[in-house]
Amino acid sequence: MKYDTLIKNGKVVFRNSVKIADLAIQNGKIAVIADKIEETAEQVYDASDQYVMPGMVDIHVHMCEPGRTEWEGFETGTKALAAGGTTTYVDMPLNALPATTTKDALEKKLAAAAGKNYVDYAFYGGLVPGNLDQLKELSDCGVVAYKCFMASCGTDLPGDFKNVDDYTLYAGMKKLAELGHILLIHAENAAITDGLAEEMIKQGKTSPADYVATRPVFTEVDAIKRALYFAKQTGCKLHFVHVSSAEGVEEITKVRNEGQDVTLESCPHYFTITTAQFAEIGPLAKCSPPLRSEAEQEKLWEGLKQGKIDMLTSDHSPCPPVMKDSETGNIFEVWGGITGCQNNVDLMFDEAVKKRNIPITQFTRMIATNPAERFGLKSKGEIALAKDADLLFLDPDRPYTVSAEDLYYRHKHSPYIGRKIDCRVTKTFVRGQLVFDLDGGGIKGEPVGKWIRPAKVSDYAGVPS
Repeated sequence: MKYDTLIKNGKVVFRNSVKIADLAIQNGKIAVIADKIEETAEQVYDASDQYVMPGMVDIHVHMCEPGRTEWEGFETGTKALAAGGTTTYVDMPLNALPATTTKDALEKKLAAAAGKNYVDYAFYGGLVPGNLDQLKELSDCGVVAYKCFMASCGTDLPGDFKNVDDYTLYAGMKKLAELGHILLIHAENAAITDGLAEEMIKQGKTSPADYVATRPVFTEVDAIKRALYFAKQTGCKLHFVHVSSAEGVEEITKVRNEGQDVTLESCPHYFTITTAQFAEIGPLAKCSPPLRSEAEQEKLWEGLKQGKIDMLTSDHSPCPPVMKDSETGNIFEVWGGITGCQNNVDLMFDEAVKKRNIPITQFTRMIATNPAERFGLKSKGEIALAKDADLLFLDPDRPYTVSAEDLYYRHKHSPYIGRKIDCRVTKTFVRGQLVFDLDGGGIKGEPVGKWIRPAKVSDYAGVPS
């Protein structure tokens, strides 16, 4: 038989093992896995001395299109994802305009996305004040899950995203429990963080360290505990985004061990940039929750080593350079978001697998298997027969320094520019189609990404084992 594609001699990373093997791809699926495949193929790729891993499933990305495409759009954003080894992403309901909180807004987003994505994609709906009657329609139209903010967010622009009040949070959880859907939560106590920020600004304290001081760990933990209690009362399944503190991880782990259906993610910047480094880098490293101290960071690493963090995501939240600039040097005035999705895999492989000896199988589950299973992306997240041939090659011995010239973002800024990373993604395949080749000119061909409708919510996985 002649296959579409053969991948030979790679160190293939399966769910629980790593083995040198060949893969045959036919019609976008993994058709054969064997020690040696002797048949021929239209395309043959030698992966000797490289890891062949499932492509990252990044479940936390802000593409901003439509409405704020000048921040980041589907074409530029997904080129960056492909170059970083991501093969599927889920787009957050903000920062596009209108936010994805109604059926009409979702339809606008689907139309905007068509034909522009280099990797496969899915969408979240939003939970905001006033849209409880839209949640079922969004589900019927194919959103993967729902996102809300307990922290303050949004603008006064029509259609922009808004944070929830306690009643909307409670009532939304009740409705989503009925629908069987997961609610993703940005957990920070808005009243305290806003109040602390107001006091700092009044005192003229506007440095990065001052910003961090207005969002202490307890404001994250308080919001986590309150959301968990609401979910216990309503039966709603939860997923906490970008958890930045070990104490937050422990609160979630405790109730999960008691039987509550809840998962969590964290992001590369919380493991690789400290508060002190934020002061050196400046506005490009501003995010919320904020970056933590070196001591807090080490405690978060310990939670990851122990398997308490289910998923790694980018929280790619780009903006134009002018929004990262303040004439007065007031950090509170600049946009809070990290541009970083192109360096998810290589940066964290270097830090977690190479430097801290975290098993590569655990790493792969965090970036691919767990997010795909949790959010019903049934054909994604694992190298196995009949799964989509979404793959990346990673050379563990190919160091490089991140440069602006290599970035595919609409705006080529990132807090990682100038950072040396001791490994590199060299190829990315989406359903067997080569979309990125480091040594072959970078991004390949035209956009091939497809909208992925999730499985039935009853098929979504529970807490990863």
